[in-house]
Amino acid sequence: MNKNNNARPSIKFGTGGWRGIIGDDFIKENIQRVTYGICLLAKEEKKTDKPIVVGYDRRFLSETSMLWIAEVLTGMGFETILMERSTPTPLIMFLVQHMGLHYGIEVTASHNPAAYNGMKLIVDEGRDAPLETTARLEELIEQGMQDDIPTLSEDAAKERGLITYMHSPFNDFIDHILSMLNGEAIRKRGLRILFDPMHGSGIYPLMVIMNSTRCTVDLIHANKDAYFGGGTPAPTATRLMELRHRVVECGYDLGIAFDGDGDRLGVVDKDGTYIDANQILCLLYNYLCGFKGWKGPVVRNLATTHMLDKIAEHYGEKCYEVPIGFKYISAGIDRYDAILGGESSGGLTVCGHIHGKDSIYAASLFIEMVCTTGISPTEMLRQLEEKFGSFEMVEANLSFAKERKPEIERILMIEKKLPDFDVRVVRVGYEDGCKVYFADDSFVICRFSGTEPLLRIFAEASNADIARKYIQAFRDMLELD
Repeated sequence: MNKNNNARPSIKFGTGGWRGIIGDDFIKENIQRVTYGICLLAKEEKKTDKPIVVGYDRRFLSETSMLWIAEVLTGMGFETILMERSTPTPLIMFLVQHMGLHYGIEVTASHNPAAYNGMKLIVDEGRDAPLETTARLEELIEQGMQDDIPTLSEDAAKERGLITYMHSPFNDFIDHILSMLNGEAIRKRGLRILFDPMHGSGIYPLMVIMNSTRCTVDLIHANKDAYFGGGTPAPTATRLMELRHRVVECGYDLGIAFDGDGDRLGVVDKDGTYIDANQILCLLYNYLCGFKGWKGPVVRNLATTHMLDKIAEHYGEKCYEVPIGFKYISAGIDRYDAILGGESSGGLTVCGHIHGKDSIYAASLFIEMVCTTGISPTEMLRQLEEKFGSFEMVEANLSFAKERKPEIERILMIEKKLPDFDVRVVRVGYEDGCKVYFADDSFVICRFSGTEPLLRIFAEASNADIARKYIQAFRDMLELD
């Protein structure tokens, strides 16, 4: 029996779940407190009739944490399905949807630094837990702090039939993606691809898909490494310098990279050009509308490129803007009957697939696009810029002393102060942070990170220098380095 200590800080969920520093916040006691809260939530919602599936990525302590979670789930009487190998987050979302479950849990901190780990709650239909659900979960965790948490050992749970292991969890997931692809076009082209999973858990399914469609694939950074090679497992331009160099040096047609849990995508063209998340979204939406003949709007979050708006308008469609957090993207796809939704941080999904971001399907569709059109991504981007203009985004992650957060929040959200800009301001939105819309279709947004102690500023303009000026204006006003 575990006795909770109410002297410990409250557990808070961000846009991607609960995350904390290993050994500080992410410890056995808190992991089991969160799990106990999930059990209380399931009982409150009267959703105790189905098993809960639990997966884990390749981070330090992830597999062990899965077992700590199972001790509480089974101790509370829940049937529990565990993975025998590390799994990307999109797979757990698919399993919840495909098996008709109420809940799934993935042990992951996604693209956060190696010092972090966390838990992501997935709910009915394989969706990210909505804000009201995580808010209630936080309350239940707090209320249960004085409770004795019942636990059951793995062996005892097996004897009672409460634990089962899923030996081949990928088959239906992979078959589903293959069914949505133009496999013949990919086979005919025969691309040479260099794949960098960044030491993460997204290796297996994409390798099977690429091999099934007769791509020639080589791997880098495929070994398990809890430190992710000494960097952050996010497929950014800086982190993919080795991939970019090798793609050019060895003559690959394409480079593909995932984040640590396989839900964010980065792409490198054959000439070493890094294709960022905004560009991937624009390319794929244009491909779906212009080449595959799909019809429907697109959904993006507040910090994602406005080029999507221009592309949608070109095809007689609309681009809908939602708050940051993929739960809003998936809800927007349903609400507006959109065909694609995504965000500048690297996640996207397509209607007919799962309700969460998935780099495995996104990479597969990107490969199909290159094979079907016969045009390189860089050339496709040039064509889009000729039609719709240049859109360049710059991002800054600003750290600050913890005690300054209320002051910064007051300045931005209560006093609603703005720097002086050289461009006419059309409107200012405060739905999720502070977003300033300018008359020339450029914008800048400031918001606090939901997972790290950072103020994140995104700015987009016709060139990067203008975007940097917008960011600098906020830095100066808030006196942040």
